[in-house]
Amino acid sequence: MSDDIYREIILDHYRNPRNKGKLSGADVSIHDSNPLCGDEIDIHLKIDGDKIKDIKFEGRGCAISQASASMLTETVMGKPLSAVRDFTKDDHLENMGLTTLGPSRIKCALLSLKVLKLAMVRYYSDKDPASAKKFNEDSKGL
Repeated sequence: MSDDIYREIILDHYRNPRNKGKLSGADVSIHDSNPLCGDEIDIHLKIDGDKIKDIKFEGRGCAISQASASMLTETVMGKPLSAVRDFTKDDHLENMGLTTLGPSRIKCALLSLKVLKLAMVRYYSDKDPASAKKFNEDSKGL
């Protein structure tokens, strides 16, 4: 795809975010922000067995951070938790068509993935400490 198509997709997700809002009865909710620019993301998850049953996000910030959250929720909805564990920052940037961002914009694009990984740390912290440790290690690189 050309850069223009990716740009249109990002603007569409920014203007018409998917899965935006609060999720009542969430199994886990996490908030984080990018201190460099002030972008904020909250991720709310409902987990059924080994799958993400529902995911919503709330947030404010630039088009890249908000579109990133929208696209990420579409990507992981209904997926097994193992798929989320194995989903990397390169996977997310490639899905968004943003492989050539500068260091400050990459933080905007990866904020939602960082929040999702932190949510998984919280979810697994009591149930499976080894998985929590893996998600925590993954979130440090974001």
